Amino acid sequence: MSAPVFPGGTSVSRLTVYTGRCADGLEGGTPHVHTASTEAYVVTAGEGALQTLSGAGFAETPLRAGTTVWFTPGAIHRAVNRGGLHVVVVMSNAGLPEAGDAVMTFPPDVLADPEAYRAAATLPPGGDVEAAVGRRRDLAVEGFRRLADALRAGDSAPLEAFYAQAAALVRPAVAGWRRIFDETVARETRRTAEVLDALERGDAAHLRDAAVREAPSGERWGMCGRLTTH
Repeated sequence: MSAPVFPGGTSVSRLTVYTGRCADGLEGGTPHVHTASTEAYVVTAGEGALQTLSGAGFAETPLRAGTTVWFTPGAIHRAVNRGGLHVVVVMSNAGLPEAGDAVMTFPPDVLADPEAYRAAATLPPGGDVEAAVGRRRDLAVEGFRRLADALRAGDSAPLEAFYAQAAALVRPAVAGWRRIFDETVARETRRTAEVLDALERGDAAHLRDAAVREAPSGERWGMCGRLTTH
């Protein structure tokens, strides 16, 4: 990646969580999982909840202004909007989520077919994008509810099957992810090691390269809501 990233190879965006009721009566985002990256929510306004599925079962974490919560790869998550929910999202491994690190919780038959998954996950370049976002979200909510019901019944087999299907879907992208990782997170880590080595020698040369940068912003349709990216 040629564009600079935030320190540590992170990415930062602002999220306005979707409204509009899903089939289960809740408002909010599209349930999905990150296969390689940790995500953090810093809630700046409104209220809602973060619903998660993992080996520990179903959980719901209240979200309100001032809440900070983060979740690691494998935590299937759904942002529920209960009134004006706005979040600053911090992601590890900048570039990987944008390159397909996330897998939505579509039903198993869709996940089993890469072409069907791609068709369900990809938003149209024109037309009624908002309607397409709603259809995609409802399909993922359907799969999420199946997984949640199974976990509540003590059956973890559907979750394990979902993890296996998610890994199969992203596997072809991993070689490209390695290049992104090397140019962001690994590069930043190497840079920090070089700085520590220099300071240990009493070398302050790197301090002369101090700079202030502004990250331009852009807007797009995200999985959990409207995103302002930086």
